[in-house]
Amino acid sequence: MQFDNGMPADRLTMARWRKSTASNPSGSCVEIAELPGGLIAVRNSRDKSGPALVYRRAELAAFLHDAKNGGLDSLLLSIRH
Repeated sequence: MQFDNGMPADRLTMARWRKSTASNPSGSCVEIAELPGGLIAVRNSRDKSGPALVYRRAELAAFLHDAKNGGLDSLLLSIRH
């Protein structure tokens, strides 16, 4: 199976979706699932049939690293002004 960004998440039948233990029932959360070939899928927990974003593990790791270390803070500043 080929995995494409934006494909319907419910087509990823082999995926075992999980979300953060910090999420709550009324919150908007994301869920992640490991896919074959070292890929990671991300979907909106409230729209289980909606689009899945598919990343290589290294891409997602780099994004999380930057987010945790303030590397994306300038994006927030440009949104506020």
